[in-house]
Amino acid sequence: MYIWKSLTTNQIKERIFSALQKNVDYKERTILGVPASHLDEKVFNRDMGFLEDAPFLSSMVYNPNHIGCHTMGESEAFFAGTQEIEKELIEIVAVDILKAEPNQCDGYVASGGTEANIQAMWIYRNYFKKEFGAKHDEVAILCSDDSHYSMPKAANILNIPLISAAVDDNTRLVDPVKLQVQLKEAKENGVKHVIVIVNMMTTMFGSVDRIETYTEALKECGLDYKVHVDGAYGGFVYPFSDDKSDLLLDNPEVNSVTLDAHKMVQAPFGTGIFIIRKEWMQYATTEEAQYVEGMDATVIGSRSGANAISIWMILMTYGPHGWFEKIHILNYRTSWLCEQLDELGVEYYRHPASNLVTMRAAHIPADIAHKYGIVPDSHNDNPKWYKIVVMGHVTVDHLLPFIEDLKKIKQ
Repeated sequence: MYIWKSLTTNQIKERIFSALQKNVDYKERTILGVPASHLDEKVFNRDMGFLEDAPFLSSMVYNPNHIGCHTMGESEAFFAGTQEIEKELIEIVAVDILKAEPNQCDGYVASGGTEANIQAMWIYRNYFKKEFGAKHDEVAILCSDDSHYSMPKAANILNIPLISAAVDDNTRLVDPVKLQVQLKEAKENGVKHVIVIVNMMTTMFGSVDRIETYTEALKECGLDYKVHVDGAYGGFVYPFSDDKSDLLLDNPEVNSVTLDAHKMVQAPFGTGIFIIRKEWMQYATTEEAQYVEGMDATVIGSRSGANAISIWMILMTYGPHGWFEKIHILNYRTSWLCEQLDELGVEYYRHPASNLVTMRAAHIPADIAHKYGIVPDSHNDNPKWYKIVVMGHVTVDHLLPFIEDLKKIKQ
């Protein structure tokens, strides 16, 4: 590994408290021009003794603002200490997880996968506009029917069309024949440039797209494109469970990636991660943000430095080998669940590298789904699928009662 290694609890505490000391201290220094401070001390007393042993809670109380993208150069000097931790986190994710070359990526901790996906599509839309003079209706988003709802949301916000590729109901793979028809129709309607969203484990199925299905079809149609990988669910799973993945940054077709730390990493909500190759964040730089040192190139603007610290703490606690073991334990439990479903004749979809199992609703009574908190693909209509996500708290002991209830129904 390039940077990532496990640290002791004391080493983690020392690093974070040292970083906080390099940030501005509003009590020790007179700061008149920044619309920020520590958390309100009438409610959150920074002198509480237990904070000495709580680096994350301390970072929340000290309240660093990580506005901007710190991998690009200048940032707000008031928070330089904790910004260094975020920069290190981005490099760990880019190089040690996504297999990029060192110091060749920019990125930041976003509010979640939705924002990170929108950030990518915003950048590419602006790129096509600036470099090719493209009009909005000449730039389209291409994703599968199983993609996250952030794609149609982005199409709405960015005012560009969306092409949703049909998937096979059993394999969850994009149908290449139907895709060709859709792309030819889009080209006839004036689309010249395409923002491709490739799924690294979808939210409902855990399915993984074949990148070449998109790229070969686009080349055949003569359409210009850029590829973004949505690894909001799978970014911290798939690189460890499939060592032959071509959805990482060692593939020159991949230009940017989204990950979500508040899913499998179990960081606080509001901890998505956006990673993109160098020289691309410039297409999102807001020149009007002159009062922000280094300006701003993110969708969100001001954001909590504590969230970046939380991800860094978790990854450094496990280290790469500990994280590898965790993912494989989860996949082992998932395989056990699938074996039980096979014995019961329950139809389901599971990608072999995923810890997510999606069962056809015809096999799962609604009361059983409600009892075990199993999520449907639709809360509005009769669901077609129910999914189980094998998280850290979902042990075989938790899965066994569900299997026993299914057995009773089958009998």
